[in-house]
Amino acid sequence: MKQHYKIVIVGGGTAGITVAARLLRQQHNLKGDIAIVEPSNTHYYQPLWTLVGAGASKLKSSKKHMSSVIPKGAHWIKQSVASFNPENNKIILSNEATIDYDYLVVCPGLQINWSQIKGLQENIGKNGVCSNYSPEYVTETWRQISNFKGGNAIFTHPNTPIKCGGAPMKIMYLAEDYFSKHNMRSTAKISYETPKDVMFDVPKYDKELRRIAQERDIEVNYYYNLIEIDGDKKIAVFEHIETGVKKTLDYEMLHVTPPMGPLDFVKESELTDNDGWVDINPTTLQHTSYSNVFALGDASNAPTSKTGAAIRKQAPVVVNNLLQAMNGEILLNHYNGYTSCPLVTGYNKLILAEFDYNKKPTETMPFNQSKERWSMYIFKKDLLPKMYWHGMLKGLM
Repeated sequence: MKQHYKIVIVGGGTAGITVAARLLRQQHNLKGDIAIVEPSNTHYYQPLWTLVGAGASKLKSSKKHMSSVIPKGAHWIKQSVASFNPENNKIILSNEATIDYDYLVVCPGLQINWSQIKGLQENIGKNGVCSNYSPEYVTETWRQISNFKGGNAIFTHPNTPIKCGGAPMKIMYLAEDYFSKHNMRSTAKISYETPKDVMFDVPKYDKELRRIAQERDIEVNYYYNLIEIDGDKKIAVFEHIETGVKKTLDYEMLHVTPPMGPLDFVKESELTDNDGWVDINPTTLQHTSYSNVFALGDASNAPTSKTGAAIRKQAPVVVNNLLQAMNGEILLNHYNGYTSCPLVTGYNKLILAEFDYNKKPTETMPFNQSKERWSMYIFKKDLLPKMYWHGMLKGLM
């Protein structure tokens, strides 16, 4: 195995593949000099999992073998990273091999911390507990929705950063729509338990989401964090994040959005801030201490939502600034915090939220995107996956 590469990219997810593809399109002389370090065999298009959990898409549509998305000209190192040594421009792999680099792009994503909620690991996938945040359990969500007979259907948001801040409520709205269409709504009590004080961080979209929840008789409880599950008794325990007061709810269906955080090998490195995220300049996406290191995607501390749409805007900034850094030039490319969250509010209904670092809407379409639209649902369900596989991962957009 080659020991030195001009550019090493840690992570073969959306960010890593997109950056590699763009680099190779813009600089043909980098062929053979870019390595992607990624241990997984499968590459997932995770935004589709909301629809998989609602029975509107198939899990197989969300995945491809990793070898099929690695760009030609990049070398796939099928290993995980054990540690970083940025002082000496090295990474140490899990097999104890060392890879040297001139420039490093860190984008391995984040990790799901199932164990942070007592009883979650023991009950996920059974006893009415499901989650769209894993390919292993997403089909259980659909099983729970399609077999629901009545009772409490609870949907949670954790007290941590997560992938796509709107996802916990998307599946709730889809479940409510399904129950309504199949004459089960009168027997279902639907609640959304969140430690936040809003449903969505951008006021324009939050206002509409609150209105929809009220209109559809969905109970929203703010400041509540799930801390324990008793699957045998079908009981969930929540704690008020300000008062510490606990409440116990029984359930028939419990969709859990698990706590998330930085990967251990990232958190334990010299590249991070106090919370364990890679510490970067939020506009240039260059590391604050190591000028030959860049980061993007879920692993970075860029103060925006962790979404694929954010990566689509971050990737060209990283690529262009990286190439300028290689040439000893001033970094002229800047990321404004743009991200997007297609907020599915039912089958054939969607609010397309787009906003920047200042929580200011930056809408693309020539209409008010805070309103539910069939056209935007089709955009998410049918067009975005094609754009992802055939455009974004090819470095074309």
